[in-house]
Amino acid sequence: MILRRIILTLSGAAILASSAAVCVVALAFAFFAAVEPTLGRAGAAGAVAGVTALLAASAAAGLLLSGKAKRRPPPPSPVKRKALDRGLDFVRDQPVLAIAAALGTGLLAVRNPQYLGSVVRAFVDGNPPSR
Repeated sequence: MILRRIILTLSGAAILASSAAVCVVALAFAFFAAVEPTLGRAGAAGAVAGVTALLAASAAAGLLLSGKAKRRPPPPSPVKRKALDRGLDFVRDQPVLAIAAALGTGLLAVRNPQYLGSVVRAFVDGNPPSR
């Protein structure tokens, strides 16, 4: 039932799109035929291209202006944010630096596992690591 409805909707959209394309071509030909006696073949072709470009530009401007910007709530203050949220924001904003930091941490863990263990223990306990 659902698949049939999807197929009918897609076929209807395809029929509308093809009929719109046929109408545009017919209108372009009619405009060409109306302008050709005064401008000649090259001038009429240029006029058809200009009208088509004008219509495309106005359609694009209409689509751009119809989109509404979504208002985002203000970000919470840095004091209220958790460490995981700040870390995810850092990874999203600077992915190359985050990958380099992850590789450096992995190399440090391989060379000195005691240091990594103390950092993880301090993070889990909630105490800042000693310097």
